[in-house]
Amino acid sequence: MDATCAPQQISFPQDTNLLNEARENLENIIDTICYEYNYYKPRMYRQNARKDFLNFAKCKKRTAKKIRTAIKKQLQYINRDLSYIDALLEEEDVELSQRQTERLAVIRELFEQQKYMYENRTHSAKDRIVSISQPYIRPIVRGKAKAPTEFGTKLDMSLDEHGFARLEKSSFDAYNEADVLIGSIERYHERTGHYPERVLVDQIYRNRKNISYCKTHGIRISGPALGRPKQQTIVEKKQAYADNTDRIEVERGFSLAKRCYGLGLIRTKLDTTTRSSVALSIIAMNVDQLARIFLRLIMISIFSMCKWQEKLPENDSTGDRIQMAPC
Repeated sequence: MDATCAPQQISFPQDTNLLNEARENLENIIDTICYEYNYYKPRMYRQNARKDFLNFAKCKKRTAKKIRTAIKKQLQYINRDLSYIDALLEEEDVELSQRQTERLAVIRELFEQQKYMYENRTHSAKDRIVSISQPYIRPIVRGKAKAPTEFGTKLDMSLDEHGFARLEKSSFDAYNEADVLIGSIERYHERTGHYPERVLVDQIYRNRKNISYCKTHGIRISGPALGRPKQQTIVEKKQAYADNTDRIEVERGFSLAKRCYGLGLIRTKLDTTTRSSVALSIIAMNVDQLARIFLRLIMISIFSMCKWQEKLPENDSTGDRIQMAPC
């Protein structure tokens, strides 16, 4: 059992890019309202805002001072556009569509987060929005060498003794993987009627609560004991090596799901379809595993039949030659 992240197909989030996209969305909403209700279009300085953004985007050396200046300008443009929209919404006949209302709520939250980070000189905020079109996506800090931070769905996957994968938990927010172990073992007990003989997990799963639970139910959990390391015997070393070798199977499952079954890059837009895509990737991998098992059984039965026919006597009791079907 292990955890991974299914990355989402979004551009790498930068504060200036997010603010510029939010400003353009607000301008489109204002243009739509003024066109549909025949209102005077207010002055939004969109050409100046676009020019300021392009000047920063084309800048090769982006110092901290230039970044703060660009963010401040975009925040001011967005604040002006939000005040225009609030003034238009005060009219009795002005109504926004459901899509515009949802997008406006996301932009307001993004504006508050960016304003908070600008004023407090920080780069973190609670439930930080990294994509306006997909506001449910959150940054997942993984600490990998290739990508320390990934943006997508975090999931826990387990493999049973037959090689079938199961999605234990998936979430867009970061969570502690150790809290999933006990629930996955209980679901295994409900399916099979008994507890597993051993559980092969990473070091993060080995906390006192999980170790005590496994000890109570007679389950051997892989890895060294907590506390000061002690001298291992030859048998313990062989057992630890075997556990580490067998635990690679779940890493192979992650690699297979990401390379062949679409888990490496999720292209859906909605949160519901994203969860469905993750689940379908696991289901497709299990279907492939079933197909390999059935093919193996068919080949074994064919070769067993051929060997059985080879052992039959060539002549029966009457002296007639037995006709053997070719294999």
